[in-house]
Amino acid sequence: MKDFDPQQFIIQMAVLILAITIHEFSHAITADKLGDPTPRSQGRISLFPTDHLDPLGTLMMLITAYTGYGIGWGRPVMTNPRNFEHPVRGSALVAIAGPISNILQAIVFAGLYRLMPNLSDSVQTLFILGVYINLSLALFNMIPIGPLDGHWVIQAILPRDLSMQYERLNRAYGSMVFIGLVLMAPGVLRSLISPSVLSMAKILIGS
Repeated sequence: MKDFDPQQFIIQMAVLILAITIHEFSHAITADKLGDPTPRSQGRISLFPTDHLDPLGTLMMLITAYTGYGIGWGRPVMTNPRNFEHPVRGSALVAIAGPISNILQAIVFAGLYRLMPNLSDSVQTLFILGVYINLSLALFNMIPIGPLDGHWVIQAILPRDLSMQYERLNRAYGSMVFIGLVLMAPGVLRSLISPSVLSMAKILIGS
């Protein structure tokens, strides 16, 4: 592990908390707009981090930010798909809203980096980490295992029979696979998503 940089650690944690707060808010507001009042009744239509942070996900943020990577998750937004006009499609839209919000945040940070190249090193670090962390969160959450967002998207696009088989497998093994990824992070996660993150970041930042 490289030498610990307190300033970079603080910046990483700030970006992670912002990214995950907006990610979970995006799930909640999308469900609300699609007709499900559940997130609103549980106080999730909010941009206050304390309304969205998950204890284990926050611990993961601390560990991975300390080791120099930075990833984690928030408290899942509860929804009732029966309140959607199209339950399966609605669930998929709610799920993908989170990763999309992270991609949009990465674009904003990249735009700031390009538009304001002469600011202090700490601000430039903030912009660059904003790109990398948000892209990492977007791709991490699209891994198709529960409870990550990707499994809802896959379930929605598969034919009905395959979708049911996939959900049975996910219920039986998804949590174990997810816990395995968490325990083996950041090494395994880095190998899974870093190549794509680096390629996307290079396009956005331009260097």
